[in-house]
Amino acid sequence: MRPSAALGLLLAAFALLLPQGARAEDGYELWLRYHAAEPAAAAGYRPAATAILQQGDSPTLDVARAELERGIGGLLGRTPPRATAPINGAIVIGTPASSPLIARLNLPLQPLGREGYLVRSMALDGRRVTVIAGNSDVGVLYGAFRLLRLIQTGQPIERLNLADSPHVELRMLDHWDNLDRHVVRGYAGLSLWDWQTLPRFADPRYTDYARANASIGINGVVLNNVNSNADILTPHFLEKVRALADIFRPYGIRVYLSARFNAPMELAHLPTADPLDPRVRQWWREKADEIYRYVPDFGGFLVKANSEGTPGPQDFHRTHADGANMMAQALAPHGGVVIWRAFVYSDTGEDRFAQAYSEFHPLDGRFRDNVIVQVKNGPIDFQPREPFSPLFGAMPRTAIGMEFQVTKEYLGFNTHLVYLGTMWEEAMRADTRVRGEGSTVARVVDGSLFRPRHTLVAGVANTGNDRNWSGSQFDQANWYALGRFAWNPDVSARDVAEEWTRMTWGNDPAIVTPIVAMMMGSHQAVVDYMTPLGLHHLMATGHHYGPGPWVNDLERRDWNPTYFHNGDRQGIGFDRTARGSNALAQYAPEVAARFGNLSTVGDDYLLWFHHVPWTYRLDTGRTVWDELVLRYTRGVDEVRAMRRTWAGLSGRIDPQRHAQVAAFLAIQEDEAQWWRDACIAYFQSLSGLPLPAGVAPPAHDLAYYEAIRNPYAPGRDQP
Repeated sequence: MRPSAALGLLLAAFALLLPQGARAEDGYELWLRYHAAEPAAAAGYRPAATAILQQGDSPTLDVARAELERGIGGLLGRTPPRATAPINGAIVIGTPASSPLIARLNLPLQPLGREGYLVRSMALDGRRVTVIAGNSDVGVLYGAFRLLRLIQTGQPIERLNLADSPHVELRMLDHWDNLDRHVVRGYAGLSLWDWQTLPRFADPRYTDYARANASIGINGVVLNNVNSNADILTPHFLEKVRALADIFRPYGIRVYLSARFNAPMELAHLPTADPLDPRVRQWWREKADEIYRYVPDFGGFLVKANSEGTPGPQDFHRTHADGANMMAQALAPHGGVVIWRAFVYSDTGEDRFAQAYSEFHPLDGRFRDNVIVQVKNGPIDFQPREPFSPLFGAMPRTAIGMEFQVTKEYLGFNTHLVYLGTMWEEAMRADTRVRGEGSTVARVVDGSLFRPRHTLVAGVANTGNDRNWSGSQFDQANWYALGRFAWNPDVSARDVAEEWTRMTWGNDPAIVTPIVAMMMGSHQAVVDYMTPLGLHHLMATGHHYGPGPWVNDLERRDWNPTYFHNGDRQGIGFDRTARGSNALAQYAPEVAARFGNLSTVGDDYLLWFHHVPWTYRLDTGRTVWDELVLRYTRGVDEVRAMRRTWAGLSGRIDPQRHAQVAAFLAIQEDEAQWWRDACIAYFQSLSGLPLPAGVAPPAHDLAYYEAIRNPYAPGRDQP
């Protein structure tokens, strides 16, 4: 053994002997740190858990009990023993079906559905206990995590009466992971799934991944990239998929696969993948039957079709509904669903904003009831700020699911601190007005507006095999927030930020207050230094790393940033009113009127919908040019302020994680300055106007920024 390796093992062994609070932290534990509770948290726990009484025997109830033992043991310093009967201070877990004790309590569980839970302090056989009950074992598991969250965040729990259930049925993470472990738009290392060693070796990390997801209510995982490889559907890989499904099942998580539409041609050498061809339909029926023999609770297929060159039903002169329904029919006998992505991005000549609506709106009511159309939050492509997609509210007879991007493809990858909860809250609270005031995107997504059979919130995962899972400490917050918004689309972004902060960094107000403030201002900061006033898609080609507003040499018009900002000597912005592409007509009349009027559109969406002169005056009283420059500058200033705030937390945060965040904030400031200077230099070359008084000019001329190349930026389409 090399000396360095021996030393590493010695140090690791020594670390296990240290008090838990003294250990170096690297972020692996995520928000499930379970470190010795601070006095405020411990004081809220009266009485301490004297025992855990598990009522029923199942892998999921075993997991719930083990999590309570682990969590309470870590937080309060003593692992509660297992009881065989109610005793004072015990935690009793189970369902009416698994527990005669719980059944005779007649708890109001029926309204909570299959996955809901109740956590209640009460008397049982004359003893004071805490009951965690649900209609199913997974509901009990969710309740156990809720109790641990309360302890972690210092909430009083001696008189509990909590009842909660998910507002959305399918709460999912979509992994854009290739079979060679390269992750498209991944900034946290290789894929978590080591297909080479599966199914023989099950990395313990798979279980920790399942624990983390269950703690926030995620109940579905798409294992492979939407730009799918048909090989995932072969027996060789289905053996491996089964191994992961077996690990995830006790945590209430079902596996899904991205399916390549022309798989019958690639795998069975059929001459066609026409969804109306009997041979193709038979192939998918047999394939579905085969998959369910491997994974009896398989969730279904996620499909990207006729977008960015992927095969689809339009290749055979059929519709998206024809393709989705064919696959849905094959899954229906097994209870599976088809999730059909509405991200259609083809060279039609139409405003890219309008394409998804144009293709899908005419198909409303033509999809089977086990098809969900998955729509990105905005109409373009996960930009730093987008208006809500007009498809939300436009298809009342179709199940419409939300697709967020947890991985920050257009938001600084893993090195920029950008909390996405505020962006998602903005999207969910947007009012479609399709049934009058209050017809929010959240009500479309949770099914309360149109009552579809299935509801869905999905997020493009940001996880990889980096030790801290997401590539940075603060990107963990976006994984956490995805679960919380999927459980309840009306949740408060600030409440989620505070929860995560307390669980991840500690309950000290001197830590919580400044960190939450950083998080809540971080999204607006990145919008300011990248795409202020409604600009969008200014990123460099391919990898989307860094600015490229000048790019105008790509084959397709809508691949070029110049297409989206339309800047010239006269002005800037994309006209989507009736005078331009008329994409605004896809919204409900009230929304279209608001966005289409310069006096009501608001500064944040001005350049999304209007081409205006550089000298047009905004609500601030400043011209578009001056406001653009000042917002770019403000974004950089906000990052500098975050750096100062974080530096002030030195000594309150463990050194290892503090140092990493500090280093990443320094990178973020450098790159925010790059964005600011490059964009100002370019847009000034168009406007020909002087900078506002007192504003520093870019550090270099435009040619310097145009010459920057980054061929090895992470997360590209190809490794």
